[in-house]
Amino acid sequence: QVQLVESGGGLVQAGGSLRLSCAASGRTFSRYAMAWFRQAPGKERELLAGISTNGGSTYYADSVKGRFTISRDNVKNTVYLQMNSLKPKDTADYYCASSGSGYYTDMRYFGSWGQGTRVTVSS
Repeated sequence: QVQLVESGGGLVQAGGSLRLSCAASGRTFSRYAMAWFRQAPGKERELLAGISTNGGSTYYADSVKGRFTISRDNVKNTVYLQMNSLKPKDTADYYCASSGSGYYTDMRYFGSWGQGTRVTVSS
């Protein structure tokens, strides 16, 4: 398992951008598929984007496709989420998670989670 710490959240105006980072501990980061999720108040946690172990394949939910980009740096043990054209409905707590199975398109495969970082988009 890896330990994950998110950063980069904050308050941004609609149309703006933020870049979230998720730093992972341990020497085996490159063996884990990674993903970003979010959870808004009163709503279920939603898978936004996933990335394969080597970064060669990605997945995006329709709600963020074309606006958000997931990437990873296996040297820095970090996964990123670049968020552009932010909307008020993007307001939520954002979490990164790791999948030891290598699968990254289903929440069931993710075993380790960060503590989350809050993103607030004002209109």
